[in-house]
Amino acid sequence: MHKFLAFGDVHADFETLWSALRAASCADAHHRPTPPVHAGLFQVVLVGDLVHPKNEREYARLAGVARFDPKDPDHLFLAAREQIKQLDLLKAFQDAAPHAVHIILGNHDDAVLNTTYVLGTSGGMVHTEFDPEHGGLVLPEHLRTWMQGFPREIRVGRLQFAHVSPLPAHSHYDDLFYADHSPKRWFRETPEYVEMAGLSFGVYGHTQIDDGVLLDEEHHFAMIDALHAREYLEVLVDPERQPLSHSVRAVPF
Repeated sequence: MHKFLAFGDVHADFETLWSALRAASCADAHHRPTPPVHAGLFQVVLVGDLVHPKNEREYARLAGVARFDPKDPDHLFLAAREQIKQLDLLKAFQDAAPHAVHIILGNHDDAVLNTTYVLGTSGGMVHTEFDPEHGGLVLPEHLRTWMQGFPREIRVGRLQFAHVSPLPAHSHYDDLFYADHSPKRWFRETPEYVEMAGLSFGVYGHTQIDDGVLLDEEHHFAMIDALHAREYLEVLVDPERQPLSHSVRAVPF
């Protein structure tokens, strides 16, 4: 039996991520993988969007200022610096157990690598701390190289982990992706996409679920952008059975 521990979008809330990793017995107090992770018994999956706080309040908390101004280069520097520190810690965590720690490329991660798209929040906050043309910092080259290696999906038999959905078009963050409403709505409007893709179960992030992990047992998928609600997903996979069998549950921490 293999255990997959899947964690939703981080959006620079690394404190909560590390709390979840420790609660799941995946990381120790020094941000290092635990013995079950080293042994490959626990497989850690982050479904993307490591960067960019979700709102002005979270930016202010991260930067240590009373009110965050996205047009202030000093504020952008502070926000970028704190994220770089945490990205370095996370990179070291993955480097210590690359066979068991997997990070999927989210659209916000991609936007840091490709600054063609300036992303923002529904409240009008723009994410420019890693955009030099808008006063931000250049992402350090070692972190850029690391993030460029993130996969767009992970498959274990017919079990899929991806950032947005089972649709291949939703894993490429281009003009069509940002012009389309379906990346945020597919799981309510067309949940049958999972079955149509030939999957036995899908695990996705991208869309915040206010009340915690959403498990759709009828359509065989979970939406796990729920770190803010202090929940992650546990998937148990039995490799001895063909096709692979699995069980899933949302876990509070």
